[in-house]
Amino acid sequence: MSHKKRQIIAIIPASGVGSRMQASVPKQYLPLNGKTILEHTVSLFLDHPQIDKIIVAVSPSDPYYAELELLKSPKIQLVFGGETRADSVFNGLQVVDDQAWALVHDAARPCLKRSDLDKLLQIDDHNGAILATPAVDTMKRANGNTILHTEDRSTLWHALTPQFFRADLLRQALQSAFEKGQSVTDEASAMELAGFTPQLVAGRSDNLKITRPEDLALAAFYLTQTEEETK
Repeated sequence: MSHKKRQIIAIIPASGVGSRMQASVPKQYLPLNGKTILEHTVSLFLDHPQIDKIIVAVSPSDPYYAELELLKSPKIQLVFGGETRADSVFNGLQVVDDQAWALVHDAARPCLKRSDLDKLLQIDDHNGAILATPAVDTMKRANGNTILHTEDRSTLWHALTPQFFRADLLRQALQSAFEKGQSVTDEASAMELAGFTPQLVAGRSDNLKITRPEDLALAAFYLTQTEEETK
């Protein structure tokens, strides 16, 4: 670990609409335990002593973000996102110093525990790292709805966020993937395509991504548990 304090910038892509939630507003603005999902998520990083700044990528047509007082914090910078998550992250990286480290986290993952975040922030390797959980369910490869075979789950992991990389390397990896028309589903996939080998940092399974309506109740339960633990 370098003795010089690294600049760490959290980037939260929040310009999606979350169509699978079937809600009247983008899912990041849905209410959850008295706040919006986005407010819970941003709050995870606001008071962390190692995080210098938070960049939130919102849609240019988003009428909701201006209503959130939390996003007016001097520690937060808003940028406009793009059509895809990768585009939004790339736009956020444009205002990040090359020597900084980018910590990318899903707007719809409000249940991240500080202990997992702290473990990830210990990584200081140019390959970067992501939070992930080992696959515990039996994994099937399919053709449509037909099973082709059962995968060996011993080498499979579920990728989570945050994902943590040097800003300049991640920016270059995304740019290269865009130019080659390669599919980028998360930051690690862009880094892999560029020849890097990110580390897996085992995280908690309650760091869920709110994707479907039933996920809201589970997230509310996890957040209530966390609040009771910290009383």
